[in-house]
Amino acid sequence: MAKENESAINELLNIMAALRAPDGCPWDREQTHKSLRLHAIEEAYELLDAIDAGDDTELLEELGDMLLQVVFHSRLAEERNAFGFDDVVKHLVAKLIRRHPHVFGDSEVKGVEAVWTQWERIKKSEKAGTTNERHSAFDGIPSQLPALLRAEKLVKKARRAGLLEKFRQTGECDPREETPALAANSESGFAQGLFDMVAFAAERGWSAEELLLEELKKREDEWRRIEMAESQNNGV
Repeated sequence: MAKENESAINELLNIMAALRAPDGCPWDREQTHKSLRLHAIEEAYELLDAIDAGDDTELLEELGDMLLQVVFHSRLAEERNAFGFDDVVKHLVAKLIRRHPHVFGDSEVKGVEAVWTQWERIKKSEKAGTTNERHSAFDGIPSQLPALLRAEKLVKKARRAGLLEKFRQTGECDPREETPALAANSESGFAQGLFDMVAFAAERGWSAEELLLEELKKREDEWRRIEMAESQNNGV
């Protein structure tokens, strides 16, 4: 089975090389990392649709489309003498082993939250001393995330860093009981309230996406300010 998998991967890499060759496909030959970047997002959403549909045939196809993005970008990088597909795989293998010492090493952690805490600690140590060093708990959150996904990421990061409650104590975060989405006591009630808030904004010509992104910027700036103040007080 391993030999068959290796043969299939090599065939895929050879096909990609042929598509990029001087006598290859005109469309494939003119692509760059930047021109392909939105295709990855589209393929990810199509993968989500396949998963939600419970359709294994579609899941098989969409996973292949996601793999194509990896192979395509790897080929472009190889042509620049930056790295190749094998380097991507080796880097991933090393990272998975390094970040799971409770599976591949002698670390002992109990529960998902402890695993996440360990993961973040290892990730931070990996970036130390590099151009991607994480000075803040909020560093590394993708800037292109949609507002709601970004909000969830920021809140999770803030909670794990112990900053969520401190931010509430500043008085900047004061949920109003009359806000439908916040007053809801069930998931369905929250969803209805959230939809009503988006509709409320739309009726007034406001963009809920843009408004939330603006609010997230304010909240992240305040969390970073608190984080920096604590770091200075602790002499870090």
